[in-house]
Amino acid sequence: MSVAVYPGSFDPVTLGHYDIIKRSAKMFDHVIIGVLNNTSKTPLFSLEERVNMLKDTVSDLDNVSVESFNGLLVDFVRQKNTNIIIRGLRALTDFDLEMQMAQSNRMVAPDVDTVFLSTSLEYSYLSSSVVKEYARYDVDLNEFVPKCVVSKLLDKMK
Repeated sequence: MSVAVYPGSFDPVTLGHYDIIKRSAKMFDHVIIGVLNNTSKTPLFSLEERVNMLKDTVSDLDNVSVESFNGLLVDFVRQKNTNIIIRGLRALTDFDLEMQMAQSNRMVAPDVDTVFLSTSLEYSYLSSSVVKEYARYDVDLNEFVPKCVVSKLLDKMK
């Protein structure tokens, strides 16, 4: 059974993230979305809120699960008995950072590989930061985040 981990902070999950999740779910038997509890950042949504929004978002995908994790990604990947990390790339600038992280992961965990998926063109500009900025200025968010996220994000921004 092929299992892959798609990690991120997902603060909040966007339609770009969902695109990568759906495409990954077609490529692997099981995809685990790993929601990072990064103690060095202050997210807009709590860890529990982010996990719950993702569970709602992927409820139509039978082979996708959502879990939170602390610590090193490679440790989480190994705990899940896999060696595959999925990362989405929006632009060339993403590639530099993602390649550095993938190579760093390979240094500490040579058995762990990273699979890069380029974001669909319609979401190539989209990030959680952009979405939060749009929410601050009452832009219609339906083209950017799953429906289950829209009201939660607007409530947070009030």
